[in-house]
Amino acid sequence: MSLISRDQDLVPLREATKAWFKISLQTFGGPAGQIAVMQRSLVDEHRWIGERRFLHALSYCMLLPGPEAQQLAVYVGWLLNGTAGGLIAGVLFVLPGLLALLGLSALYVGLGDTALITALFAGLAPAVLAIVTQAVIKVAGRALHHRVLIGLAVAAFIALAAFAVPFPIVVLAAGILGWVIGRVRPQIMAKPAQAKQDDRPEPLISDDALHHAAPTLRRAGIILAIGIPLWLGPVALAFALTGADSVSTQQGLFFSGTALVTFGGAYAVLSYVAQKAVETYHWLAPGEMVRGLALAETTPGPLIMVVQFVAFLGAFRDPGTLNPWAAAVVASLLTTWVTFVPCFLFIFVGAPYVERLRGNRSLSAALTGITAAVVGVIANLAIYFATATLFASSHPYDWGPLHLNLPVVTTLKPVALVIGAIAMVLTFKLRWPVLRTLGVCALLGLAAGFVL
Repeated sequence: MSLISRDQDLVPLREATKAWFKISLQTFGGPAGQIAVMQRSLVDEHRWIGERRFLHALSYCMLLPGPEAQQLAVYVGWLLNGTAGGLIAGVLFVLPGLLALLGLSALYVGLGDTALITALFAGLAPAVLAIVTQAVIKVAGRALHHRVLIGLAVAAFIALAAFAVPFPIVVLAAGILGWVIGRVRPQIMAKPAQAKQDDRPEPLISDDALHHAAPTLRRAGIILAIGIPLWLGPVALAFALTGADSVSTQQGLFFSGTALVTFGGAYAVLSYVAQKAVETYHWLAPGEMVRGLALAETTPGPLIMVVQFVAFLGAFRDPGTLNPWAAAVVASLLTTWVTFVPCFLFIFVGAPYVERLRGNRSLSAALTGITAAVVGVIANLAIYFATATLFASSHPYDWGPLHLNLPVVTTLKPVALVIGAIAMVLTFKLRWPVLRTLGVCALLGLAAGFVL
């Protein structure tokens, strides 16, 4: 078995790397924006992967702990170029966010002023709303081919947005309902024949092709034997060099454990991280977690990258025997490492099994149910992102089981609203490419930051 081979490349690795790099620069807006960008680039523009294959991979990633969009990038990179492709896609997906948040964290503790960069990113965030809206429309149009599936999507949206049902329960319930419906009325879960007709070129990875990698225990054992020591090795090194009570060791252990329980994305786990970081470890002052999340919202990459900000501040303020800046950078990189390495292991071990099971009708029906729920999940994330982008604050309201987080209308941000409206026109009316739209909106954000 060769884990790194170029013989099975479906796309030249150099070309794929360029594409992943371009995608990585556009991954604003949390998982909704990131999935939208990948869907547009990989499915619609390059035609490297079919729509149903893309959604099948996304459904699997939704079941895993950790950032589903980054895991989806690893999955598609693995389909295109094997292990090397998955590594490149996954690393590039987080690299811009890592560097941007590292710089912002340094500015935060060093200067206490990130106004210029914040203005730049403030122009990008409203533009992402247009990209997310486009993704919801496209994915819904292709995934919800029966009114029962539309009902599943709506139910998932209401469960998340109005009743604060935990994300894993929504996904699990959608999978079970999909399986039940597939057993009782299999025609509902089957893709209609006319939907297979598409005037676009056939994708390189079609919806029906089978991946060559065989799911064997030997293969999984080799990956885990290499991956687990790589994942936890830096934590062991920090323990050996700095002791059990150092900030680096504590952060390495804490965020290694967090990486395995982050079901439901960043928002689902951030309250737990904030509580521990502030009250137990005292890495942050109350309120600083929100500032870190605001910075993470305006940078590309997964929102869970905010843990890097937490680690930076904690190590800078308690560096031990190290220089504070060196301790902060080391802690940031260590935290990023232990947070994202498990994502690669989940995909490299599990994807071959998921690929082989694509022909299983029961599993396909369950994943079709999850895919329908994913539309509701993306719509809910889009609403959350729109609220955070267009309004300065929101307020939670509870009436029994009903829980709504509504924006405070008086805190509407006119600049974000205008830039968002311009992005909608550029995207839907003029059909501008994503990068051009993002560039214009970034310049508008900068101009507003200087003038207002």
